[in-house]
Amino acid sequence: MKIKLICIGKTGKAFLNEGENEYLTRLKHYVSTVKIEIPDIKNQKNLTVEQIKDLEGKEILQKIGNAEQIYLFDEKGANYTSENFAKFLQQRFNAGGQFLTFIIGGAYGFSKEIYSIAHGKIALSSMTFSHQMVRMIALEQIYRGLTILKGEPYHHE
Repeated sequence: MKIKLICIGKTGKAFLNEGENEYLTRLKHYVSTVKIEIPDIKNQKNLTVEQIKDLEGKEILQKIGNAEQIYLFDEKGANYTSENFAKFLQQRFNAGGQFLTFIIGGAYGFSKEIYSIAHGKIALSSMTFSHQMVRMIALEQIYRGLTILKGEPYHHE
């Protein structure tokens, strides 16, 4: 199984890009990981929030194939400790499929259609982060989870 991370928009800050790249590089030692960036919707100021979410949703759907387990990073999702997230990862890997797909939406979240195809939602915190920051945090937590599963010393209890 591979991990796919689908993100809306680009990260505009160099320090966040460096962090993303650091964890993508580290993840290569554990699992094949693909990051897909979907460009921001153009002319957003002329659209409603629902129109933006629907257009983003259509773009996301084009990046998803069959046999994917789809989980949304969403502030209203399930909360995990790092150890429990590692167990979640192991369960998902055991369930099989081509991709374990995580999706980070745009500033307004997800369309109803994306919510309807998701297998679940995961909250990274009760706090709200910019969707650019969530990418690095999500990648770090995936990496941390895999090191926990391998019994490596990255995570300290």
